[in-house]
Amino acid sequence: MKNKWLLILPVMLCVTLGCATRDNHIKNKYQVEKNMTNKKAVLTLKNAVITKTYKLDGTTITEGYVPFGEFKTHFRIAGDLNFTKPPLLLLHGGPGSTHNYFEVLDHLANETGRMLISYDQLGCGESYMENRPELWVAQTWVNELDNLITALELKKFHLLGQSWGGMLAISYLADRTQKGVQSVILSSALSDSQLWGEEQHRLAKQLPLEEQQALAKAEETNDYTSPAYASAVGHYMQLHCNDQHYGPNAPECLRRPKRAGAESYMVAWGPNELTPLGTLAHWNYTAKLPDIKVPALIFSGTEDLSTPLLAKTMADNLPNSKWELLPNSRHLTFIDAHQPYCEKLSAWLDEKDTL
Repeated sequence: MKNKWLLILPVMLCVTLGCATRDNHIKNKYQVEKNMTNKKAVLTLKNAVITKTYKLDGTTITEGYVPFGEFKTHFRIAGDLNFTKPPLLLLHGGPGSTHNYFEVLDHLANETGRMLISYDQLGCGESYMENRPELWVAQTWVNELDNLITALELKKFHLLGQSWGGMLAISYLADRTQKGVQSVILSSALSDSQLWGEEQHRLAKQLPLEEQQALAKAEETNDYTSPAYASAVGHYMQLHCNDQHYGPNAPECLRRPKRAGAESYMVAWGPNELTPLGTLAHWNYTAKLPDIKVPALIFSGTEDLSTPLLAKTMADNLPNSKWELLPNSRHLTFIDAHQPYCEKLSAWLDEKDTL
């Protein structure tokens, strides 16, 4: 099983990578931590505990956690806590990813005058948890999101979910509340797990025949440990998700060690992006989309795992939606098409703000 998960982990790179250039600031961050060693807590926003505050490329960064039952949800805020515009709450992919890749958006905090709030969902990163397979159902993460919003006392905010994070945003809006949500941004997301799986298998037919055969054999035998399978999945993800390996000149966060949630991904989703077999395998909220009345912006890329059919399914069923298809972009559209993505996102947020 250990070797099996080691092969599954590269698949998760499509939802785990993000960046902010901070090589020159690591020393400063550690100095802040050292200075706080004898000075324990800090600012509390209701049930939130602030543990670190530092500057990164001119942006104020605040880190902390909120209790979530017997666990803790660790969060990160980019931007001045006194910013008055509705903040942008970011939901990462996976399940089992980390917030890391959202750091590429840090610069938007000062540029737009709003906080960007990201967090490590239970099961990964600083909110890591394992050997609890019963936790890895959608309800756990919806409850965690609800708890975070309450603890941070968010009254008005925008919600952005990438990949699985988009599923989480849809679940929250459809099943909990739309109160206070100024808009939702669904970035390379989906509304139907089985349709996603069908679209991945369609895309996989573009792979070389031997790679198609390796994927098919893994599914037939339920054995996802072969080198041929790992190679085929890696090539597929390189084509439609993100670069699978980063050199020393890549942004720091792409090279930063992280604690991905192999267990939460495997239990909730499955062995790879093509094969939803876990607790989310039959997650289908397409019929609930018409009930989501908040403005919705949909991003997807022309080379994305989130195919045009998946994006259009959401756009057609959300009553107040806009779809942006970004050329030459894979699953991490905000990295592959960073400038146009940020320009469109910033304009959207300003347009939908209701202060």
